[in-house]
Parts: sequence; structure tokens; C-alpha cells
Amino acid sequence: MAAEARARIMAATAAHPVSELLACPPAISNLLTAAAQTITFEAGEVIFRQGSPCAGLYLVIQGQLQRRTERLTSRITLGTARPGELIELAAALGDHLHTYSLLGQVAGSLLMLPMEALQKAFESHPPLRMQLLEELAREVSRAYHACSLAHCARTRRSRFSES
Repeated sequence: MAAEARARIMAATAAHPVSELLACPPAISNLLTAAAQTITFEAGEVIFRQGSPCAGLYLVIQGQLQRRTERLTSRITLGTARPGELIELAAALGDHLHTYSLLGQVAGSLLMLPMEALQKAFESHPPLRMQLLEELAREVSRAYHACSLAHCARTRRSRFSES
């Protein structure tokens, strides 16, 4: 029963294909395509830092990146970003400040949709913002679910070690 519930949660929070998330009328698609910029990176290179202004929405094309955040005096690794993943939905849709730092782990490239083009696209086609907000909600749900599973695993291990 628990396995079925977990499977339903994972299916509901699964990432949607980028083509579906960025689906919009041809004129908006052309605007975003014309504004898109390719960014190449090397392993160890900092793409952006937490708290710095967000230049746009990023899509990982190839390579692997690491998300890191700093809280008080600690540096926490949030996870990796792989090809096909959208990066910094929260910053692009929110206050336009990066919520974490992004570093290259394996050399690759990103596609960046600049904020100015995104804002024009949102104004011309409001459902686009909603589609991206829905993906951000799924991203938060996936992170919460992963943390919940990790907490349950730690709790089980500590119960068994106390026995």
C-alpha cells in the first residue's frame, strides 16, 4: 500500500518535458528562440552565485552541474542538474535573485532565456507563466518528498540501531 502511494506521488510530481512547459504560440516561441543564448562551462566553473541577479531561465543542454547554497556558516549541496532540466525557476518567476549557486561538475552547455524576453513572453501569453509556476510547484513537491523519504530512512535506521 505504501509503495502504491509513493508511486502516485512520484507520478504527480514528475517533471514535465521542456517542450510542454514552454509550449506557446509561434510568435512567442520565435521571440524566445531569437533571444536564447548558449553558455558553455567547464568543470569547476561558477555559472552564478546565490544572491546575484538572475539573468534568465536556464536549460541544461549537456554536462552536469551542482546546486549549492550557503546557510549561516554552512555550505549545503542541494543536488545535481542534468540535461533537460530547467534551472532557477524560482528566481526567474520570483524576485530575480539566484536562490543558490550553480557550478559545473562535468563540462557542458546551457541555453539561457533572458529575463527581458521571458517578461515579454509572459505579458503576451500569460499561460506560459502559469505552466512554469506549475512546474515550480512540482519541483518543490519532489524536493519535499525526497526530504521526507530521507528523514524516514534515518528514523528507521536509528530505531534499528537502538534495538
